Amino acid sequence: MPSKMKRLTCCLIWFFLSESQGFEIPTSGLPEFTEYEDFVELAPGKFQFVPEIRRYQRSISGESGEVMKDADQVTIYSYKVQSTITSRMANTIIQTKVVNNSPRPQNVVFDVQIPKGAFISNFSMTVDGMTFSSSIKEKTVGRVLYSQARAKGKTAGLVRSRALDMENFKTEVNVLPGAKVQFELHYQEVKWRKLGSYEHRLHLQPGRLAKHLEVDVWIIEPQGIKFLHVPDTFDGHFDGVPVISKGKQKAHISFKPTVAQQRKCSNCSETAVDRELVVVYDVAREEKAGELEVFNGYFVHFFAPENMDPIPKNILFVIDVSGSMWGIKMKQTVEAMKTILDDLRPDDQFSVVDFNHNVRTWRNDLVSATKAQIADAKKYIEKIQPSGGTNINEALLRAIFILNEASNLGLLDPNSVSLIILVSDGDPTVGELKLSKIQKNVKQNIRDNISLFSLGIGFDVDYDFLKRLSNDNRGIAQRIYGNQETSSQLKKFYNQVSTPLLRNVQFNYPHTSVTDVTQNSFHNYFKGSEIVVAGKFDPEKLEQIQSIITATSANTELVLETLGQMDDLEDFLSKEKHADPDFTKKLWAYLTINQLLAERSLAPTAADKRKITRTILQMSLEHHIVTPLTAMVIENDAGDERMLADSPPQDHSCCSGALYYGSKVAPSSVPSWVNPSPMPMAPMPAQSAPVLEMTPPHVMRVENDPHFIIFLPKSQKNICFNIDSEPGKILNLVSDPESGILINGQLVGAKKPENEKLRTYFGKLGFYFRSEDMKIEISTKTITLSHGPRVSILSWADTARVLFQRVLVSVKKEKSVTITLAKEMSFSILLHRVWKKHPINVDFLGIYIPPTNKFSPNAHGLIGQFMHEPKIRIFNERPGKDPAKPEASMEVKGHKVIVTRGLQKDYRTDIVFGTDVPCWFVHNSGKGFIDGHYKDYFVPQLYSFLQWP
Repeated sequence: MPSKMKRLTCCLIWFFLSESQGFEIPTSGLPEFTEYEDFVELAPGKFQFVPEIRRYQRSISGESGEVMKDADQVTIYSYKVQSTITSRMANTIIQTKVVNNSPRPQNVVFDVQIPKGAFISNFSMTVDGMTFSSSIKEKTVGRVLYSQARAKGKTAGLVRSRALDMENFKTEVNVLPGAKVQFELHYQEVKWRKLGSYEHRLHLQPGRLAKHLEVDVWIIEPQGIKFLHVPDTFDGHFDGVPVISKGKQKAHISFKPTVAQQRKCSNCSETAVDRELVVVYDVAREEKAGELEVFNGYFVHFFAPENMDPIPKNILFVIDVSGSMWGIKMKQTVEAMKTILDDLRPDDQFSVVDFNHNVRTWRNDLVSATKAQIADAKKYIEKIQPSGGTNINEALLRAIFILNEASNLGLLDPNSVSLIILVSDGDPTVGELKLSKIQKNVKQNIRDNISLFSLGIGFDVDYDFLKRLSNDNRGIAQRIYGNQETSSQLKKFYNQVSTPLLRNVQFNYPHTSVTDVTQNSFHNYFKGSEIVVAGKFDPEKLEQIQSIITATSANTELVLETLGQMDDLEDFLSKEKHADPDFTKKLWAYLTINQLLAERSLAPTAADKRKITRTILQMSLEHHIVTPLTAMVIENDAGDERMLADSPPQDHSCCSGALYYGSKVAPSSVPSWVNPSPMPMAPMPAQSAPVLEMTPPHVMRVENDPHFIIFLPKSQKNICFNIDSEPGKILNLVSDPESGILINGQLVGAKKPENEKLRTYFGKLGFYFRSEDMKIEISTKTITLSHGPRVSILSWADTARVLFQRVLVSVKKEKSVTITLAKEMSFSILLHRVWKKHPINVDFLGIYIPPTNKFSPNAHGLIGQFMHEPKIRIFNERPGKDPAKPEASMEVKGHKVIVTRGLQKDYRTDIVFGTDVPCWFVHNSGKGFIDGHYKDYFVPQLYSFLQWP
């Protein structure tokens, strides 16, 4: 053992047995979206397991074959969606009217999916004649209004993520018998060209039959429409229902199925309208330097040249092959890579870097994409067996070195394009772990002619980090969802960057009256995409705008010039009633705000970040859109009731905030966006629900110093031990493959050693319940819940509870998280905060796990092995070196070890000072008390099961 011992100063794990049937949960400040499912509230904060509630709710929503009469008495009178696309700027309105024909009040939920990256611009709601309208406020103002509303017990809704490329907007209102409610949501987005076309997606999900269902999409493109079609996404059910009218510059798609056509079958009560309606189109392009559209003091420049020779590329594929890639992720990645390699051109150069805790290369330098080399690379990839940790830093630096070295030796075509494509599914666990340091290392070593693209597979990956990494190095990031479609997602992304046509593209607008131009310099232009630049101009000084584009193609240096005039567009728009006269202004604002958000995430100083923040806020308020810095306040005419629509986070690829809960939240188990649910059932008598004490008398725990305290119920003894390890290591605490329950913890170190010893703590904990397909990651910053493809993120700043099937997660603000699996197990996690400027200590977690016979006999791990209590005998107690700490001998598992008597801390009742607990301490990292060596309990990933010898 080195002299500078690295010690695990972690968290306490307690085990307890319970015979109770109820439990108590903190209820203050709870979000309104909580699903009770199997539990009924008996008294404030006290619940009882009642399976009937779940069946009752689901029959209401139409998920069960059992349909209750009340379900048909809440009627969707109308469901209307209207989209208008004017020169790629799309405005969509979703409106629904619901009537409560039931004799009892109903909770009606408005829950719609909108595209990621869209800006919500308006929401209104009319409940029995009372109208609620919206306004945009700065977020801190919104929080104050929200707190006031919550204090009055007012309703709140939420915006959240649920699908691959959609976000959810949700709000709920209680509707009295006979009352009507109307919801209306407006959002806007820019249509980006990918692989030669634009896609407009509308997720239609009424949840039940609607008396009037109307969807209208109008497309107005002054350039002209080259082609348009509506793919069949309903498996032929609505064959002939979408009506398409297409002219030279405009088109109309109408989807208006009758009630009979909406039915899944002729005598079914369920609706078949539960898919995306997709419109695919492209615009006509003349062979010129793009299209300059000028109107109302703004201009938009579209640039998408096609008939050019591809530029040769030098490409490094950097593939994560750590243990977490095992199974379908790796299989799909290999399948995609084989197809991608076949698509390389003979004048391309490439190599493959694969990494786990080590970094390997198929070739140490770039090779030409000949058939023989491609075949050899495919064989290499097919033999990969995922294992170990994740060393992202070294892998990227190796790829950068290969490209830099090839450039230094003159082995790269000076007209070629250099790309790195990183494919990973996890955070770094080996080597450099600090994300900001990795970002800095990459930035310092990568050259200006290299673009870095990042593909994050699944939900475990830190997508925000990948996005910053790519944005900072002339690339983009994209989330790849880990499922059966991983291969096609990877191939589709590669196809977007596989054919570079231009590099160093620069847009110039020489007249001084042109101002506020969005990004006008682009490293590469790829076939099938489109570059969009927008800006302002003074219409009193300019009647036309000149643009000069410079770029390098495969064969020559290009200088392209074009003019844009206002009169032609003004005349065209005046004749089209569905055209948006503000499309140039909206498109400029959309581009500018997204550009500023990216710059804000990369701001080098706090002063720069504050300046950018002020600009974003000002624009958000001016253009009445919800951004990460604003909230939507919804109030009635009297101003006495409020709801808040918080913005999606800057990463538009994942999840959203709330109306206003301030966190990423749990997706509903009910897919419909209008979902009536009954009022809560009447409380049952209190005596029928014994309350389980949340502070059990005896448990096992891992917390502060000394880390592990194991309570042995039969012996009525506490046995303690430390683990001497290092930051970044992941320890298995409980691993039970038979029951499918896993608990791991990742270590974080103190800021600096104290008395020659580096203290380590649990900074992150991972829980996995296989039967529920549920992962819960708890860090000192957030609580992340993953249920299949659905992800929710809760904040320590709120008190909240969320129920997924049988898993209940309760958060007590800035104090604790309790995870309850049905009524059988309960796990408690304490949050330990330290002074932000503390010179040594860091925030950390403590964990308490109950002993239970619900684990299988093969359960293992540092804690799991003690679920089945070993026999111990403590004897020959004698004075120790410290008079206050006597020594003794302990026989356990065939070993005889020396133990020391002392007092340790239990922080459940007093999180600051703790309560003293008597304990026998086992030295040398628990040697002799735990099975094997403590290093046997290291696992590569947060959700890796322990492979015990």
